[in-house]
Amino acid sequence: MSARPPERGPLPADLELSQHETPTLHWFEANRRDFLRVVGGGLLVCLTAPDAVLPQESGRFRGGRELPKDLAAWIHVDKDGAVTVFTGKVEVGQNIRTSLAQQAAEELRVPVASIRMVMGDTDRTPWDAGTFGSRTTPTMGPPIRAAAATAREALIDLAASRWNAARETLSAEDGKIRDAGGRAVSYGELTQGQDLVKTVPADAALTPPGSWKVAGAASPKAGGRDFVTGKHRYSSDVARPGMMHGKVLRPASFGATLASLATDKAAAIPGVQIVRDGDFVGVVAPDPGSAARAVAALDAKWNETPGQPSNANLFDYLKKNEDASERSQPKTTGSVEAALASADVRLSQTYTVQYIAHAPLEPRAAVAELANGKLTVWTGTQRPFAVKDELAAALRMPPEKIRVLVPDTGSAYGGKHTGDAAVEAARLAKAAGKPVKVAWTREDEFTWAYLRPAGVIEVKAGARRDGTLVAWEFHNWNSGPAGIETAYDVAAQTIQFHPVKSPLRQGSYRALASTANHFARESAMDELAHAVAMDPLAFRLKNLTNPRVRAVFEAAAEKFGWGKARAEAGRGFGIAGGTEKAGYVATCAEVEIEKPSRRVRIRRVTAAFECGAVVNPDGLRNQVEGALLQGIGGALFEAIRFENGRIMNPHFAEYRVPRFSDLPQVDVVILDRKDLPSSGAGECPIVGVAPALAGAIFAATGVRLRAMPLAPEGVPESSPSA
Repeated sequence: MSARPPERGPLPADLELSQHETPTLHWFEANRRDFLRVVGGGLLVCLTAPDAVLPQESGRFRGGRELPKDLAAWIHVDKDGAVTVFTGKVEVGQNIRTSLAQQAAEELRVPVASIRMVMGDTDRTPWDAGTFGSRTTPTMGPPIRAAAATAREALIDLAASRWNAARETLSAEDGKIRDAGGRAVSYGELTQGQDLVKTVPADAALTPPGSWKVAGAASPKAGGRDFVTGKHRYSSDVARPGMMHGKVLRPASFGATLASLATDKAAAIPGVQIVRDGDFVGVVAPDPGSAARAVAALDAKWNETPGQPSNANLFDYLKKNEDASERSQPKTTGSVEAALASADVRLSQTYTVQYIAHAPLEPRAAVAELANGKLTVWTGTQRPFAVKDELAAALRMPPEKIRVLVPDTGSAYGGKHTGDAAVEAARLAKAAGKPVKVAWTREDEFTWAYLRPAGVIEVKAGARRDGTLVAWEFHNWNSGPAGIETAYDVAAQTIQFHPVKSPLRQGSYRALASTANHFARESAMDELAHAVAMDPLAFRLKNLTNPRVRAVFEAAAEKFGWGKARAEAGRGFGIAGGTEKAGYVATCAEVEIEKPSRRVRIRRVTAAFECGAVVNPDGLRNQVEGALLQGIGGALFEAIRFENGRIMNPHFAEYRVPRFSDLPQVDVVILDRKDLPSSGAGECPIVGVAPALAGAIFAATGVRLRAMPLAPEGVPESSPSA
């Protein structure tokens, strides 16, 4: 397996995966007879959505072929009144199974409990680009609401026809259509024996957020009890009749090719089958233990690539290996050089971020079954239709002969866009002629999954003595362009992303590069504030007219009590914030520095977050809290160590993630803007954590830390040199 990411074609303008990932063409087509056979009898609503709700699916892929403009969302009302909503989105812990059901229930005027969501099944749901980029709420919520609203109106029409009544005298409530005289008929009675197809208009009448009763209110997590009790079945729990267990032989280092292979010892283990296809080598066995022993017994010799980069020279490597063919044009306004020359104070600093791992609760797993010419795969992925395409290409099968199902998955954080385990299981199942399960180990996850990109960021800036920002130059090597533009007002600026030929496999991570870019930008703002002797919050507000960014800064500061206590030796406060994926966040942090270890103890974190109209306030609060706590790891101690094509810390014993003992008091302020469209919330809240902690550490110690992780071994006695 190569560590190098695949070559990319041009991305659609609004399809925000990672700059390191490769999209493929996806089409979901079914004729009407096949479609109705899948969903059965009842009321069926199909949607032709306006462009406004389709940002992630707009644009063109390679070859100039345009993606379908339609985003179809299906609602099926069965004869017993049960409501099924179909979506290609998947549940990976962000609780969209609940929030999407709330939005459908709101428009259909039914309880949330009556909604059954069918998600991430490529045979039963509409094509979908994937669950990423905080796009589910803004791009899937409106179509589902529109379909549900149209279904509600269609049901009123059916009742009006049945009763020969004026439709304006009828209303929908609690799964029934009622008239003024007290008559009522259930949705199921109305759809009995009917196959009704309707096209949803672009201007479907949606319930405004200010009138929401089901959406906008707290709702328990759908299926929550099953997760708590262990009843829920993950991909690794799927079992099929006659199923075997597979393991894959991993290369000795990144980019290594197989020179020779001796299989005698492995083949001697009862029930073991060896599978080889070029450099791909795997084993199939009756049980996981036998499969693990068989892989360990393979005697493989590898041709390795010597002299690969390591942590010791990573940032020099990134600066020297820019991919000129991918270089973007700088965004420039005014003359930065002239503005810097006129500035009273000037800043020129370098900030760095290390590669980090996603470390999902559930490692990759897949079960593949090939029967009657059709391949069915159960796997945890954020992009089931893309995985379907991967399988079609890998096995040279027609896509219509492949089905991918995604059980609700134990986290992804952007790390499960690809179908690595699915392809491995499918290749082994095809060779074995039986269903095969492949479950990655934690070491597999750390070594062979892609990582959050490392990066080097250089900032030059200047300000007047009164705190007015006058010059801004910002260059990012490798970590990505997400969140690279500044929300602060500055007339002269140059901003540019420099792609790099990464030494490690890299891709999307929660908030993409916005975490790195906010860390560098907000740290630079802190340094400028210190240089002009201004309070960090006052300096930001002086240079900030964006009302939504100002609002979260002011709300976080008020809740935190910013300015009410002074920093002192060993105790400090920091503040940072910004915007990403149409969300707005400000984060305040209080830290103490323990003696004599100089370990950072985070006492409090307060965040104010705004993402338009809130669908599920409890679910949103959970997302914000989760992002804040996850952000502690990358901010303080998470880093992948690597040398000469090998990951040196591929276990939790050597890779530090946040522990219960690291967790601070967390306060979350939600700004519910019912006058604005709902946006996503899974990513933006993480971006302010690292710079807020860096600012607090400086306030407590006078030490300015410009590299993430900030303090894996505690705070140094003096500021490290850039």
